[in-house]
Amino acid sequence: MSLQALLILDAQNTLGEGVTWCPRSQSLYWTDIHASVLWRYRPADGSTRRWPMPDRLASFALCEDEGWLLLGLAGGLAFFHEESGELRRIAEVETGLPTRLNDGACDRQGRFVFGTLHEPAAGEARRAAGGFYRLNHDLTLEQLPLGPVAISNSIAFSPDGATMYYCDSWRRTVHRCSYGDHVADARMHIDLSQQQGEPDGSAVDSEGGLWNAEWGSGRVVRYTPDGKANLVIRVPVSQPTRVAFGGERLNMLYITSARDGLSAEVLANEPHAGGLFAIEVPFTGIPEPRFTGRPA
Repeated sequence: MSLQALLILDAQNTLGEGVTWCPRSQSLYWTDIHASVLWRYRPADGSTRRWPMPDRLASFALCEDEGWLLLGLAGGLAFFHEESGELRRIAEVETGLPTRLNDGACDRQGRFVFGTLHEPAAGEARRAAGGFYRLNHDLTLEQLPLGPVAISNSIAFSPDGATMYYCDSWRRTVHRCSYGDHVADARMHIDLSQQQGEPDGSAVDSEGGLWNAEWGSGRVVRYTPDGKANLVIRVPVSQPTRVAFGGERLNMLYITSARDGLSAEVLANEPHAGGLFAIEVPFTGIPEPRFTGRPA
């Protein structure tokens, strides 16, 4: 089964990512990483708002405390207040390594799980130099035994929170592991090594299906809990980046995308690359958990 997503906002993001639905405000948040900008879009009236960030914003989470977001900036973690603009630093991550933060999401217990990626210097080959981490409720940071990784992505959790999904986009495989206070039994879940696209950001629906944006192939694919593809969403751009369920019934799938690295010739054929896309789907999502740690 194949469906087609439609453009709803021509955002022209260089690297749109991290799309997240807020049920409280009925709005959508995401980041343009390379532009260091946080975006908000309200489907009810089409309004948008943008906040400049002090660094590249790789990922983020809504907080339980009203008005606050947890930011995964390139070099570390911070709290951010939407209205006042106040920024409170929490911790630096992988100081001294040629890496930056990348994908992240809250687990079902309200802890923020994120990964990093290697940023090679000119002429240097990409390598597995990063890792996966968890920011706990008390703001302590721990490294998860899931690395090393070159490009962390696809962090998502099963409805019961007992399974974590994650990937190294560079290796083009998605893995799963048993998840809780301890992480174990990591194994391959999806193998894209023989296909065109690379696994990017993911979300899980109420039936346990994993929806993954495939960078380079212009599609989002739903995989059943046993790893079988059973639905394809076509996107009219080659680089979809992440998905989120939103809307009052959580049956609207939102998809961010990127222009990064595309030639002028490709962009002429993909004028809406970097846009925000959406489609109503025959599945419902799960409200994303909020980070339960509190700004000091």
